[in-house]
Amino acid sequence: MKKALIPIALVLLAGAAWQYGRQPEIPSVPFAKVVRETLVSTLPTNGKVEPSSWESVRAEMAGLVERLNAQSGQSVAKGAEIAVMRLAGAPPDLAKAEAEIAEAQAQLAVIERGGRRTDLAEIESGLRRLQFQKQTAQQEFDALARLVKKNAATRAEVEIARNKLAELQIEIDALAKKKSSLTTSDDKTVAEAQLRRAQEAAAQARRRISQSVVRAPISGVVYSVAARPGAYLNAGDLIANIGQLSSLRVRVYVDEPELGRVAVGQPVTITWDALPGVTWKGEVDKLPAEVIALGTRQVGEVFCSIENANGKLVPGTNVTAEIRTNVAPGALTIPKEAIRRDGPETGVLVLKAERVAWQKVETGASSATRTQVKSGLQEGDSVALPVERPLKADDRVRPVYP
Repeated sequence: MKKALIPIALVLLAGAAWQYGRQPEIPSVPFAKVVRETLVSTLPTNGKVEPSSWESVRAEMAGLVERLNAQSGQSVAKGAEIAVMRLAGAPPDLAKAEAEIAEAQAQLAVIERGGRRTDLAEIESGLRRLQFQKQTAQQEFDALARLVKKNAATRAEVEIARNKLAELQIEIDALAKKKSSLTTSDDKTVAEAQLRRAQEAAAQARRRISQSVVRAPISGVVYSVAARPGAYLNAGDLIANIGQLSSLRVRVYVDEPELGRVAVGQPVTITWDALPGVTWKGEVDKLPAEVIALGTRQVGEVFCSIENANGKLVPGTNVTAEIRTNVAPGALTIPKEAIRRDGPETGVLVLKAERVAWQKVETGASSATRTQVKSGLQEGDSVALPVERPLKADDRVRPVYP
């Protein structure tokens, strides 16, 4: 009898196992609770660092970089020597031009004095001698003229004295003419022209010499050094940039759909992969005037000013920017990944007993990981997180809370 019952029991067990196998497996699904918290809405993106104020140092004329006196990161004062160029072409001969200036000035001085000192001295000496002789001759002539009236002298003697006086006057007139002929107005014109040419040559030489020494246009920190000693530069080629780096500007690239969230004055936090754990604070100070293509993205360039008191952030670096676009105190929040789309509707799968139900929600502010729910949920509700197996309303689940 007992042996007969054994096959029956085996059949019943097999049937029960078959029936159990036909029942669908209840999946384990992770859920998250709706919580109330202060939600800081941020917009993470990338950007590039620039100095807030800067100027380029460029070669004024073509030539070789003979000496480079500034290194990247070096602080310099306005007017400091950044580089020395060996200019193309003949070197300026300032000494020659200055010698020509001195010669022309000396020539003008001679002309303004009326001639060379030695010539003038000789003529002046001769004039004084002749004037004295003329004075003596005049006295002799006057004396003879009185004696003639008294019949104490002959008319022939008077005539001889008169001729001598006339000869002396002729000599005096000749020396005076010689003196006036030492210089002419043409001589002065020529000397002035020579002086102008020499002065222009000297000015040009000084300009070329000054152009060979490249100086800092402003005080600041040297960066983006493009020139190297021995390199040939054309006029206008970049040598380096100098900027004020205590405060910087970050050109932040915001995707077009997110531009409506950005406003002037919003706080921004900057991080740099090269210095993990270090942050820089600032704010948005300029919104984009246009949308441009950046690779496959359409972005607006939002400018943010930041403080760089430690001087560790340098221009040209690629950074991560996080703009704080909104703060929602006491907001109901859920993880961003819990949000689902069903056609035009936005909603979540909420836990009802052992099953999930579709619940339409209205979202608000969001952070990098969480989203505000303005309506549709209550604090403490459980919402399903994504799983590999697709879920739909009324599915039976086994909730798991990570």
